[in-house]
Amino acid sequence: MDAETTWTLRPATAGDVEAVAELKAVVMKDDLVRLGRYDAHRVRQRLRDEFRPEHTSVVEVAGGFAGCVALAPYGSGEGLHLAHFYLAPEVQGRGLGTAVLRELLARTDAESVPVRLVVVQGSAARRLYEREGFTVEAEDLVDVLMVREPAPTGPRRPAAGPARRAG
Repeated sequence: MDAETTWTLRPATAGDVEAVAELKAVVMKDDLVRLGRYDAHRVRQRLRDEFRPEHTSVVEVAGGFAGCVALAPYGSGEGLHLAHFYLAPEVQGRGLGTAVLRELLARTDAESVPVRLVVVQGSAARRLYEREGFTVEAEDLVDVLMVREPAPTGPRRPAAGPARRAG
């Protein structure tokens, strides 16, 4: 990606499920193998079972599929649950994840709701979440439950890196 690369979020459709399932299998493989939890069929099927297009957005870069993220009501009814945040390997490490996350957090801050997510132990994504204000709420040998309380109202800092939202 270069400084002129734009990205957008579009609502997911039921037709996106297979692309999202495949992306999850690719980006989660190393962490799941490291934890002894990788099963090629199960990782895809679990995504298919949990996929809710009404709560999912597709990340597009230059008009093409680059990732996805879901933001749905949290099970206990308090706040929102961020899940299935996957970016294609070729767009990782360039600020896109930070930009997308900040866009979503600006929305949740405007609603004054906390956001929870689960990240697997040892995942590099945990550093991104910690930079954006998430803290550990609970953890076990495989998963880390993190929470971010809404930020005080006011201007958000701009997204880091070259990725920027199309207009």
